[in-house]
Amino acid sequence: MTPRLRVTTVDAGPFTMPRGGLLHGGGDEPVTVPSTVAVIEHATHGLLLFDTGINHRVADPEAAEAHWGPGLRTAYGAEGFTRAHAVDAQLERLGYRLDEVRYVLYSHLHLDHAGGMTYFPHAVHVAQHDELRHAWWPDRCTARGYAFNDYAATRAYDFLELRGDADLFQDGTVTLVRTAGHTPGHQGVVLDLPHYGRIGLMGDAAHLQEGLDRNVPMLSDWNVEEKLLSHGRLRALSRAGIRVSLSHDPAHFAALPHDGAYWD
Repeated sequence: MTPRLRVTTVDAGPFTMPRGGLLHGGGDEPVTVPSTVAVIEHATHGLLLFDTGINHRVADPEAAEAHWGPGLRTAYGAEGFTRAHAVDAQLERLGYRLDEVRYVLYSHLHLDHAGGMTYFPHAVHVAQHDELRHAWWPDRCTARGYAFNDYAATRAYDFLELRGDADLFQDGTVTLVRTAGHTPGHQGVVLDLPHYGRIGLMGDAAHLQEGLDRNVPMLSDWNVEEKLLSHGRLRALSRAGIRVSLSHDPAHFAALPHDGAYWD
């Protein structure tokens, strides 16, 4: 019998950067982190994604210059990203067709989370209203985190714009949770798995578990006050028995099902 919900994950954007780039005061030690994409099967509503990783063009140094902008592939430490890491290739490796994806949920629209948007022109794209507005016209201090080419061709897509928390299918299986701070419209998702229980995929609401434990933000966060309030929300989720996973924490990714293994 097919479970009502099951999930696996892939790393659709490894990159290497100084630890201090992910954690204020973290120093210059290089750390390689994943960009977690969740592949979710819903028995009624079909195939969903949470985030889409880095665009495939970034695997080619020259194409990356045009897609992201001069020097950003090196600045973000994405030299280890290959064509096989892109989410379209990962889905095909797992045996899915791209046109099977019915919904794409975005934690936010930064270039390591929304790079695969145009692979799914017929899906419903679910994002916070504030995030969409900010991505199209970002503050100058945070603009580098967005790659306009990731979504320049998406204006005619079917966007479901949220303002706050939402039970996506009104059945308790997939709940979007607003966690602003890293960006204006950041959100996570709580999945209620029939056998495993509830898990929270929280994107960049915190970047490393250490940052969450110590209540330390990231230097490029849009709003530190909002970010720290979202840290508090993550701790509340954990106290409620929800297993919280962060997109870029290597230990969190290692603990999630991937490479064809599923939780249900």
